[in-house]
Amino acid sequence: MSVYLIIVVVLFILAISDLVVGVSNDAVNFLNAAVGSRSARFKAIMVVAGLGVFVGAVFSTGMMEVARKGIFHPEYFAFSEIMILFLAVMVTDVILLDAFNTFGMPTSTTVSIVFELLGAAVAVSLMKILIEADALTLAEYINSSKALAIISGILVSVVLSFLGGVIVQYLTRLLFSFDYRKNLKKFGALWGGMAFAAITYFLLIKGIKNASFMTHDLKQAILENTWNIILLSFAGWAIILQLLLMFTRLDVFKPIVLVGTFALAMAFAGNDLVNFIGVPLAGFNSYQLYVDAGAPDPDSFMMTALAGKVPTPTVLLLIAGLIMVVTLWTSKKAKSVLSTSVDLGRQYEGAERFDSFAVSRSLVRNFARLAEFVNERLPDSWKSWVESRFDDRSFTEEQKKAGEQAPAFDMVRAAVTLMVASILISIGTTLKLPLSTTYVTFMVFMGASLADGAWGRESAVYRISGVLSVIGGWFFTALSAFTVAFVFAVIFYFGGVIALGLALILVAYVLYRTHKYHTKKMEDAALAEDEIHVFTREVLMEKSIKRLREILGRLTEVIDKSLTGLEKDDLYVLRKVGKEYKAIEEEMERVKSKYNRVLDQVPEEDIIAGQLYVLVVDYLDEMVVHVGHLIKPIIRHVDNSHKPLSPIQIEELKNLLAQLKLRFDTVVHLFETGSEEDLKKLVGSLEPFMKAVRTSRKKQIKRIRNHEVGTRNSVLHFHILGEMRNLALFSNRLVRVYEDLVMRGEGG
Repeated sequence: MSVYLIIVVVLFILAISDLVVGVSNDAVNFLNAAVGSRSARFKAIMVVAGLGVFVGAVFSTGMMEVARKGIFHPEYFAFSEIMILFLAVMVTDVILLDAFNTFGMPTSTTVSIVFELLGAAVAVSLMKILIEADALTLAEYINSSKALAIISGILVSVVLSFLGGVIVQYLTRLLFSFDYRKNLKKFGALWGGMAFAAITYFLLIKGIKNASFMTHDLKQAILENTWNIILLSFAGWAIILQLLLMFTRLDVFKPIVLVGTFALAMAFAGNDLVNFIGVPLAGFNSYQLYVDAGAPDPDSFMMTALAGKVPTPTVLLLIAGLIMVVTLWTSKKAKSVLSTSVDLGRQYEGAERFDSFAVSRSLVRNFARLAEFVNERLPDSWKSWVESRFDDRSFTEEQKKAGEQAPAFDMVRAAVTLMVASILISIGTTLKLPLSTTYVTFMVFMGASLADGAWGRESAVYRISGVLSVIGGWFFTALSAFTVAFVFAVIFYFGGVIALGLALILVAYVLYRTHKYHTKKMEDAALAEDEIHVFTREVLMEKSIKRLREILGRLTEVIDKSLTGLEKDDLYVLRKVGKEYKAIEEEMERVKSKYNRVLDQVPEEDIIAGQLYVLVVDYLDEMVVHVGHLIKPIIRHVDNSHKPLSPIQIEELKNLLAQLKLRFDTVVHLFETGSEEDLKKLVGSLEPFMKAVRTSRKKQIKRIRNHEVGTRNSVLHFHILGEMRNLALFSNRLVRVYEDLVMRGEGG
């Protein structure tokens, strides 16, 4: 009995962890519209969302049937088997959701919990079938129709939501244009009334459907009077908004976004709470039933009573609500997931999180051809009018003025996202369709982004890659949730308490490692993001020097480590070097992608400093490429088990590297001080360095003629010498550009 009490305690500890990792992922669904459009200050948005989450958690009566009987039939499982099943689910859920959060990928907590329950239940059922003589068939243990409904829900949600977002955003933009404030008095009240009516009905049908005061008769009355409620709500809100527009300078879209954020946050907390605490509560209920029955044999005590309805204590809902709100405010991983979603929908180009792949490239090409085909057949007058409505120059000008506080997209798109998501989720709930709220909100947002022209020729292929990656992640969630929960259930079934202890250590280790990885990733992103907010000559010079010092230092370190790995024939060291180089390469890509935004914010009188900054980054990027050309053949050489270079060859290369490092340090010092002495030293030392490279090349030729070295050795040695020569030449370009633009002032 004491063992099962420990298991219940462990389940609740895992529940707290699951609340933290789960909310971190779900937050994207109700925050992306408000945060991306900057409809209010970030803290104000978080207060609204936090209030919605808390109210939703408290209103949820917690009829957590999906955890107790939605996926399997509990009456066919013994108490000991049920506890193993629940443990496997919770361990898997914490690890899986934390992994998605770490990589900043939104997923569905509903899909994860359903397929974890399915995987663990299938595992325990198979164990029963293999071991027990009178066991039932797998189909009798498992409620497989629920899993099929979830899969169909993914497909239905993705298609309908994306199309809904595209159509409504396109029509709304035609109505308001990007300079939407000019048209607010004409159409603002009607559109706002429609949006508020949709959100009001959504609150009634989805947000508070589980509240204790929502009796069956009241729910029935709402369903029977749907259209009356919608029409009255529309008329009431339209009149109120029209009066406000007549007598104030209200931006109708701002309250729509904030109220919509509250409504979605409330619905998510009310409906998704089961995903985080449903399983531990089911475990607690099972333990209570077991104790009340006098603690019989756990292997024969069947959990028939678990199929009934057991309301959740209000105090537990309050605690869960508080944990969710605190997580919302403090979780850095929530911000990462949110950033992924907002970046995929932002109006402007910039650093893209996803690389392109064949499917996305093919889709972009084919849709571009289709768009061209349709465009050629439209009347010129219609094309001109549509182009004028989708002219985003007014929004771009606002972004320039806002600087680092610029929104990723405007309030119109944010309001459309929330309104369409509310309508689709309400329809799905009313018709009892298995729509996923996560999938609906994400795909509506993506559809609205496409319709708004946010996916232009410069960014479409990367954005579509991102969307396909997220959708692929949803299916991966289902597959991995099932598989991992299945494996853990089998391990717990045979491993008992020892297996449980090892699993908890594994969970703690995974959380620790992902926390470290995510912290490092955030630091790297912050370093690159720092390049956006530059304005004056002084700041640009400081950024150029900082970037020079950091990148040149890291490049010499990478070359030094690669030569050491080559000398010691150590593939492990070289693979670590490869990872370090990849990080430098990715950082330079992020910095280069922000050229335009940096130059947009440079005052006209400081444009030479902007020119210097761009050239410094450009030359550094070229140097990074050449270092890649230097280290990759070294890694291949050792990986293929070719003979290492001789000590004398390594010594020659290290001597050249020492000269190169001294040269890099002097370049940084020149940028810091503008010293004429440094300039003369750098100009004068280039030819001696080139001479040293030529001398090393001649020595290698002698070694070849004396048959001291083989072909592979020679190719690699000459290759390294060539790349060191290129690095010296690019360092000289840095010197020349500084001399021309800063010391001689020839930037015009």
